[in-house]
Amino acid sequence: MEGAEDRMVEKLEVLLGLGGIKKDVVLLVLSGIAVGCSLAQIRPFPFDMAWVAIVLCGVPIILEAVIGLITAFDIKADVLVSLALVASVAIGQTFAAGEVAFIMQLGALLEELTVARARAGIEKLVRLTPQNARVLREGREEIVPAQQVRVGDRLRVLPGEGVPVDGVILSGQTSINQAVMTGESLPVDKGVGDPVSSGTVNQFGAFEMEATRVGEDSSIQRMIRLVQSADAGKAKIVGLADRWATWIVVAALSAAALTWLFTAEILRAVTILVVFCPCALVLATPTAIMAAIGNATRHGFLVREGDALERLAGVKVVAFDKTGTLTQGVPQVVEVVSLSPGWSKEALYRLAASAEGLSEHPLGKAIVGCWQAENKASPAPATDFQMLPGRGIQATVEGVRVLAGNLELLASQGIEAAPPPAAEAALARGCTLTYLGVEGELAGYVALSDTLRPQSAGMVARLAGLDVEPMLLTGDHAQAAQAIAGQVGIRAVRAGCLPEDKLAAIDACQREGRPVCMMGDGVNDAPALKRAQVGIAMGGVGSDIAVEAADIALVDDEVKELPHLIRLSRRMMTTIKVNMSFSMGLNFLAIALAVTGVLDPVVGALVHNAGSVLVISNSALLLKWRGRED
Repeated sequence: MEGAEDRMVEKLEVLLGLGGIKKDVVLLVLSGIAVGCSLAQIRPFPFDMAWVAIVLCGVPIILEAVIGLITAFDIKADVLVSLALVASVAIGQTFAAGEVAFIMQLGALLEELTVARARAGIEKLVRLTPQNARVLREGREEIVPAQQVRVGDRLRVLPGEGVPVDGVILSGQTSINQAVMTGESLPVDKGVGDPVSSGTVNQFGAFEMEATRVGEDSSIQRMIRLVQSADAGKAKIVGLADRWATWIVVAALSAAALTWLFTAEILRAVTILVVFCPCALVLATPTAIMAAIGNATRHGFLVREGDALERLAGVKVVAFDKTGTLTQGVPQVVEVVSLSPGWSKEALYRLAASAEGLSEHPLGKAIVGCWQAENKASPAPATDFQMLPGRGIQATVEGVRVLAGNLELLASQGIEAAPPPAAEAALARGCTLTYLGVEGELAGYVALSDTLRPQSAGMVARLAGLDVEPMLLTGDHAQAAQAIAGQVGIRAVRAGCLPEDKLAAIDACQREGRPVCMMGDGVNDAPALKRAQVGIAMGGVGSDIAVEAADIALVDDEVKELPHLIRLSRRMMTTIKVNMSFSMGLNFLAIALAVTGVLDPVVGALVHNAGSVLVISNSALLLKWRGRED
């Protein structure tokens, strides 16, 4: 006997050693089995098995209610549940007490699973901050911690290194990857006098710079503070059962007291407390949310914030980042133009692909990749390849000297040329141009552009049918932004946005009473994803930091499913309202029957248990719901 007791103690210690949700699930399973055994009159021990549920599920509810009342006079639904539990036990109705405790803890577990908030990826943002800097002092280079850099210091940044602080280039030519700040995947050519920001990456050429903003004033540190504070004003959803708890408790106690006063039957008063327990009301919201989350998962959405769908139902504006969200995020060759009668478009394209074969620049790689995809072959190898940071490349292809880059590159090699009208038109469409110089003359250019996702235009049109206004917030320049916006039918456009500009746009909408859903993929979108009513990150192409800052991740990047998600969220809210109306109606009916003596505590517990089952069944319909428009 002592051995059995020791084993039981060991099992309880293991059980209590389990962490968080796992422990809650195990306790709930044991309590459910115990309630079932009590209902079936199965007694493997010399006491009613409902006591297991009362101890494992009921005692925590009572403790939480007492602590809330004492420390903050916080009256929530668990106060009424505690009263019902104590009263049921006092008159010997242990099954009713165990059943109520089990149902309430089931609702609490579902709520915990759906509303647990994920941690923001602040630590990953911090890791983007360069830890060291190369400071030039008295002609010597010293490597010091980035925190020790002072305004006015002269720094050197080598290819592949992160820019440690904000500053201005004093010497050198380079290309800077600014995706962390603007979200744009293409590097930006920089020269003397151009500003550079901390956290961005020097891709090709070494340069020297003067520090202008350091420490907490630098761009990357401001970004970190924005992410940390962006969701401070986001409304937190409070369960309706807790919102109405004070009135429910007052009504239940009044009804029970009056019934006891006029009938002198304590059993009827306890029955009122049992049937008044808001079990179905507590389950109404989390069960619908969980079913809707299951539906969303089938359509490629990973819902990371439990109440995100509840918030999504009320959005009036969807703000999109451009690169990687509405577009593929990868430059593609859209046009090759010959400006020399001696060179056909096909020949120029082949020369450009061969010359760029050894280039590490994203534009060069795009030219090579697109040529290979079209011709199903590899370009001829180039010789005498030379990278000219901030300008382009030069190489020899089949005995022909080829230059590929910007107009500054051509001018530096003695080729003076102005952009032709066709090139100006391509720039107006948002294209990026790589000019080609062949044997000392301007021969043509290759136009590249970030291509639109095939489903973007249709998705935006379907949003309009939901009375949701689309908005474009991008770090790209105005021409590229307007070009993409025109293709998908977005009228509200803000270009050249830094992270704080996106926050300002979202704040402006939300101050006007128009909740915003932000959809983006880059590190620079993280503050906006946090600040918006709902943040949706592109899980496939998006950065880890954007995904961790968002409420929802679109795993497969199929943006066409966004309208379905919004319709699903609205349907979910309708289901929640139906669940609540039904549960409250059933409660009042059960109260009337309890007052007249038709129900006793056990039957009353079974009645509101049946109500809970019906609420769960109605919520389950959301699992496979799909609107007619889909």
